[in-house]
Amino acid sequence: MHSEWIRAGRSGKERGTVRIVSWNVNGLRAAHKKGFLDWLAAEKADVVGVQEVRAREEQLPDEVRKPEGWRSAHFVSAHRPGYSGVGLFSRKTTPDDVVSILGVAEMDVEGRLQVARFGKLTVVNCYFPNGNGKERDNSRVPFKLAFYRRLYELLEKGLRDGERLVVMGDFNTAHQEIDLARPRDNRETSGFLLEERQEFCRWLRAGWVDTFRHFEKGAGHYSWWSQRFGVRERNVGWRIDYVLASPGAMPYVKRAAIHPHILGSDHCPVSVDLDPKVRR
Repeated sequence: MHSEWIRAGRSGKERGTVRIVSWNVNGLRAAHKKGFLDWLAAEKADVVGVQEVRAREEQLPDEVRKPEGWRSAHFVSAHRPGYSGVGLFSRKTTPDDVVSILGVAEMDVEGRLQVARFGKLTVVNCYFPNGNGKERDNSRVPFKLAFYRRLYELLEKGLRDGERLVVMGDFNTAHQEIDLARPRDNRETSGFLLEERQEFCRWLRAGWVDTFRHFEKGAGHYSWWSQRFGVRERNVGWRIDYVLASPGAMPYVKRAAIHPHILGSDHCPVSVDLDPKVRR
């Protein structure tokens, strides 16, 4: 598994660019056992945001908390054990500042957010809630939409002022029919409900850019697959992991990609390559 992971991780980064990668690892301790650090060493990333860490920082192995060759690592955990959580790795620089709260208690206890500033670039690493409740119903959709709206409000002034903002993570929403293999079968499923898609559209109407769709208009590109047998091999997936760029950041975006051959999680990484001037 390790060698396969390394080979898959050597994706073509444009020379001289800053690569930012987002990956829902579906449990960082489990991902570590499958070769996460091998991938991290091989991937030409400068900043890596992970979601669904599912562990407190002190529960992670030392080599994951402080990976060799990386300047800093920052983690936010949920109060509930083994749930949610995000992490941010930076290869060359330590963030000038990291904020991890939205100011709403019931949201902040779930450990879903990091807002890190690197010079003039702000990187938001976020694990947006799933709308499914305990009974696999849609009872968490109101909470999910409230979370979206609260983060939108937090970033709205920076967006309006032309700041260089990048929002990456597992958004838990497929935007359009092209973004999942079986849209007709999932119209009543959280992740493709009309109200969820409308909220995502509101972000785009405000000026946020779906960086992958900026470069790629075609179908068949997904970032999450059910773990049922053969589903990923048949590419019956959803595109629910994104990197959004503000109008202030978009001129610096050189490339966006999905990396479906990276294994080890039910999600795969997504990335953007930026002009290094974005931080200055």
